[in-house]
Amino acid sequence: MSDCRSVAILGAGMAGAAVARRLADAGLAVQVFDKGRTVGGRMATRRDGTLQFDHGAQFMRAHGPAFEKRLEDWAGRGIAAPWAGAGRRIGIPDMTAPVRDLLTGLSVASRITIARIARTGSAWYVETASNAVHGPFDAVAITFPAPQGRALLDRSGYALPGIERAAYAPCWSLMVAAENGVTQALIEPRADPIALIAADASKPGRPPGSRLTIHATADWSRNHLEDAQDAVAAALLPAAEYHLGLALRPSYVEAHRWRYAQVEHPLGRANLYDPTLRLGAAGDWCLGARIEAAYDSGSVLATAILADFGGPV
Repeated sequence: MSDCRSVAILGAGMAGAAVARRLADAGLAVQVFDKGRTVGGRMATRRDGTLQFDHGAQFMRAHGPAFEKRLEDWAGRGIAAPWAGAGRRIGIPDMTAPVRDLLTGLSVASRITIARIARTGSAWYVETASNAVHGPFDAVAITFPAPQGRALLDRSGYALPGIERAAYAPCWSLMVAAENGVTQALIEPRADPIALIAADASKPGRPPGSRLTIHATADWSRNHLEDAQDAVAAALLPAAEYHLGLALRPSYVEAHRWRYAQVEHPLGRANLYDPTLRLGAAGDWCLGARIEAAYDSGSVLATAILADFGGPV
């Protein structure tokens, strides 16, 4: 690059991390913004005292060579490991680890909610919910779930046609610590109300103990989306016990609602990018309900930005 271009990347999940890493490695200045307490998006880990739960995405799998190469690199450096067969890998020591690795050495601002984006001439500025303004930037990459990305664009007076076509299913996630042990690493009933039950301590690099993450099905979660956490727990716990064949003696129970959990209707293309505005969007909503899809989408968006800037792709 003849001069150092700068890009604002909104969202620090797998897609945002893939965009940021690719652009930074090509010599661009990147600034990542995320509203969460930490990076990872739906590759999330909840901690409460000594308890630890992967309460979002449970594992990664590769279908194509690019992500397989990345998984092998993480495995070689102790950042990922196999779990529960069938090509599944998990992050070590938690599911945020692969995203944190991609963002190593980059500028990441957490706990920041982006209210709008604005363009003055050829320069982009990012305004937060607390009225702070960051910029200028030469380009903006939005990597939120599609409904949140569309809402930001609407508030800002811009559009990326097609983003409205992507749709998500919600998911209620229940975290349970029990006095009695569960030996099976992963159970996937996929029958209302239980989609899967994962034993967190069965994953490499996790603390010992009997801890379960229980995901509700999409239909059940949609029908109970606005229920109170206690009501969700009261419904999911006995249903999980039925599939486990075990009466749990829980010492800790907490429900978490993922409003945008799993892509149901992907866009069908790798990303959206407007070279006139130098504004793009990426995420698993572009290609499908997989962590790999988020990684591939972010990587392709980064390639489009580099090509637009006239740099190496």
